[in-house]
Amino acid sequence: MSDYTINTKCVQGGYTPGNGEPRQIPIVQSTTFKYDTSSDMGKLFDLEASGYFYTRLQNPTNDYVAAKIAELEGGTAAMLTSSGQAANFFAMFNLCEAGDHIVSSASIYGGTFNLLAVTMSKMGIETTFISPDCTEEELNAAFKENTKLVFGETIANPALTVLDIEKFAKAAHAHNVPLIVDNTFPTPVNCRPIEWGADIVTHSTTKYMDGHGVAVGGAIIDSGKFDWMANAEKFPGLTTPDDSYHGIVYAEKFGKEGAFITKCTSQLMRDLGSIQSPQNAFYLNLGLESLHVRMPRHVENGLAVAQFLEKHPKVVKVNYPGLESDPYYEVAKKYMPNGGCGVVSFELEGGRKAAEDFMGKLKLAAIETHVADARTCCLNPATSTHRQMSDEQLEAAGIPAGLIRISCGLEDKKDLIADLEQALA
Repeated sequence: MSDYTINTKCVQGGYTPGNGEPRQIPIVQSTTFKYDTSSDMGKLFDLEASGYFYTRLQNPTNDYVAAKIAELEGGTAAMLTSSGQAANFFAMFNLCEAGDHIVSSASIYGGTFNLLAVTMSKMGIETTFISPDCTEEELNAAFKENTKLVFGETIANPALTVLDIEKFAKAAHAHNVPLIVDNTFPTPVNCRPIEWGADIVTHSTTKYMDGHGVAVGGAIIDSGKFDWMANAEKFPGLTTPDDSYHGIVYAEKFGKEGAFITKCTSQLMRDLGSIQSPQNAFYLNLGLESLHVRMPRHVENGLAVAQFLEKHPKVVKVNYPGLESDPYYEVAKKYMPNGGCGVVSFELEGGRKAAEDFMGKLKLAAIETHVADARTCCLNPATSTHRQMSDEQLEAAGIPAGLIRISCGLEDKKDLIADLEQALA
């Protein structure tokens, strides 16, 4: 569907039914698939033929939805995972092993920060965190001989810093490694990182892509542009024989367009099993079909709320890259001319105590761990999603203890502002 706009791809991408076939993507709720002979199945295990034999690795429903997301992002291959956290882990671990190094923006979701700083550190993978506002010189100085990738978030959760994708891509490519960008908040409707130099894109599909809080999931999309064989010594997992798959060299057999996702599926999904259920993939697709309609409303509500909060005397600071006063306004306008998302973060006078009191007064907005939903929700990151981080780490990530994150849903903006106004009063 390359000739169609992204709006049409949201509705019809990934799946084209044949004559007499289901109009909606079918839910293939089966763990296993039957074959007539052992040799037929053996070709699948040898990666000599395409098909399905066990849903932990691949499932038709999942593949239809992954294909749609690949079309939306402008990639060549994609896979679904059980969560956004699994997507980020798989995308990075697919390139790294003990003794390797990652360069990451310091302004990222707390769970991802913990994944890199604690869990992957225990696996022998070191990460250097650097400010998204760093100079090119500072960014290049963070690289080491064993650096295997660069990671960042298009719009950071919940600091709402905006990644200068071209700057980070330029540095990554100068050091012969790929840039992985988590594009959860803007979605491909508002930003397509691959067009700005990103090599791999990840998503928590639980957020705007689903949009209704019904199905946890994640996705990984490969741009198909990074030349693994040109940097063969850095990525032996892709450029040397895989003894667990009969000596296949992924970059040779599947090329730039398919090597990364094939390895990620046949190795990591096989061994770690963080598969998205076909039922969840079906729900995800329902959300994707209206993504292009919902995102402009989220942006409209987010901007209206941010403008209201910016003028309120009890609000110390508002973070929303759509505000002209925001330090990321210009870079956001470059990468997301139609707006980013509906998430706003702000700091009240009185810190953490004031934040808790305010949230207790809200009537329309619900206190939830969730974000990017059709319904407005809010939380105090320091006491919830980011509570594993110290106050120093919170400050470094741009998330002071009194910060509130509000995710503006699809309600009328007048009602949202009225709720905030009465709670602040």
